[in-house]
Amino acid sequence: MKKAFFLLLLFSASLAFGQTLSNPLLPSGADPWSIHKDGFYYYTHTTGRNLTLWKTRSLADLKTAEKKIVWTPPASGMYSKEIWAPELHFIRGKWYLIFAADDGKNRNHRLWVLENESADPLLGTWTMKGQIKTPDDKWAIDGSVFEHKGKLYLTWSGWEGDENGQQDIYLCQMENPWTATGKRVRISSPTFAWEVDGKIPRPGPDDKPVVLVNEGPQPLAHGNRLFVVFSASGCWTDSYALGMLYVDGDKDLMDTRNWTKLNQPVFKAVNVSGTHAAGHNSFFKSPDGTEDWILYHANPDPGQGCGGHRSPRAQKFTWTSDGMPQFGQPLALDVTLPVPK
Repeated sequence: MKKAFFLLLLFSASLAFGQTLSNPLLPSGADPWSIHKDGFYYYTHTTGRNLTLWKTRSLADLKTAEKKIVWTPPASGMYSKEIWAPELHFIRGKWYLIFAADDGKNRNHRLWVLENESADPLLGTWTMKGQIKTPDDKWAIDGSVFEHKGKLYLTWSGWEGDENGQQDIYLCQMENPWTATGKRVRISSPTFAWEVDGKIPRPGPDDKPVVLVNEGPQPLAHGNRLFVVFSASGCWTDSYALGMLYVDGDKDLMDTRNWTKLNQPVFKAVNVSGTHAAGHNSFFKSPDGTEDWILYHANPDPGQGCGGHRSPRAQKFTWTSDGMPQFGQPLALDVTLPVPK
């Protein structure tokens, strides 16, 4: 009996240590975001119509994980439509959901924030804190709040003026997760050849025939260096890829001269089976804190654009000896990976 019990334990342990995952993590889901806290992964992505959270011990089990709609927008109003790119953050002891929304007109897209004091973001009450009124209060999507050297910042994709045609990456300081302060600075614009594929097959009422895109900025800290990884070219093209900026040491983030932008993409799907237009990423740590992972979406076939074919994928990345992230190439579908440690 004791021997049988020991063998059962050994078998269970081998399953746990040998657990694997393969992409995609879900059949569909654009703009994926995940955070690991207190033994659980909390995950979300764009549904377009609500804010849904998943909770799981392992991202390998995301397809069967507990999930819950935690917020449904009102039927009308300035944050009732086109709910995009939600991010779940734990900041100064509370949970925050940051997302973009509009009233049905794209030109009115702005950033909005919900707050929850519960230890578990699937429980408690999500309270609307209001709009993040970015400096100049222009079109804004893909907001990400982060702390650096004791100060709180917001980075996002926005328009310089009131008309579409180009999306740039902006940065400002924050008093708290829902209040911007000071000025906005532009830290990236689409200028390189791999950033400017933006011809729209069927332009909407707020679109020009070609829109140049930098979007989805994601902060990534390592050592004494801060990176911002962003998506470039239109998500409706197969040129969609990730670019990167960084700032060294204790330099002022709000001084655009301190940012260095790489002239080549750092993550792009080229001739990868089942993986096209890979972009709009986020980052997460393994449960033991020793591994860095990139989470992103991609299409299974070329020419599928920004629709429901996009699905979340994850893979581990490493660092070079001089402290630069080494993402490698987006993986093909169904490549088996060990789960995060």
